[in-house]
Amino acid sequence: MRRATSARTAPISSCATTAPSCGCRDSAPNRVSVRASGRSSGRRIGYSTRRTPAERSRRVTYGDILYEKKDGVAWITINRPEVRNAFRTKTVHELTDAFTDARFDPSVGVAVLTGAGDKAFCSGGDQKERGGGGYATDGTRPMDVEALHSAIRHIPKPVIAMVNGFAIGGGHVLHLLCDLSIAADSAVFGQTGPRVGSVDAGHGTGFLARAVGEKKAREIWYLCRQYSAQDALAMGLVNKVVPLRDLRAEVEQWCRELLEKSPTALALAKQSFNIDSE
Repeated sequence: MRRATSARTAPISSCATTAPSCGCRDSAPNRVSVRASGRSSGRRIGYSTRRTPAERSRRVTYGDILYEKKDGVAWITINRPEVRNAFRTKTVHELTDAFTDARFDPSVGVAVLTGAGDKAFCSGGDQKERGGGGYATDGTRPMDVEALHSAIRHIPKPVIAMVNGFAIGGGHVLHLLCDLSIAADSAVFGQTGPRVGSVDAGHGTGFLARAVGEKKAREIWYLCRQYSAQDALAMGLVNKVVPLRDLRAEVEQWCRELLEKSPTALALAKQSFNIDSE
């Protein structure tokens, strides 16, 4: 089992991983700063929560997403129901910014990602924006999906995917990268990449195999079939399935339970889960 190592000059107190009976005060979410060694490259991979000057001064006006912070939870909603919440370059930029903001906000302990309406969580990349050379049709600002994936994985707080409908293609990868997934019984899961000549060569393939096994992951990618919420539950893609009408309440309950836990321990646990797939 891989053991996390502390930062070079600021070791984390052992209280971060001991029981509350130790008598020490738990670190707040914005106080966590953890580093662990990479597998073989020698890279240092960490969850520093210190903002850079550029991040502190950044102001983004959201048009493709809704972003609300309430009772310790950051609710991040893809607000493009007219296209089944497909993402375009603007959407990805806004999502990345929202997760970054939630990461550095000490009042936030949990983030929830979902889609507007009751038909789709996210149906992947908006094909209307895609040109012959990919999504960067003007050659100036490519869609940085990897930055979004990194933001979800590296926020040192649990991220819940509230899957309220179709989670297809790139949308399927987004829910996969969240720490937990709670799905409506009407949700549908699947990949479409080979149908449209694309593939997620990163976490969308390798991490899927880790979640459901090599054979099932290859089936999902090669055949591009769609799977029901119960199918997803059986293969370990989601944590729980509930009726659509109960989905929000169920997610809120999970958030309350998470907020009762040690934020430092959760941050360390998340890094430990992720470290061998960086």
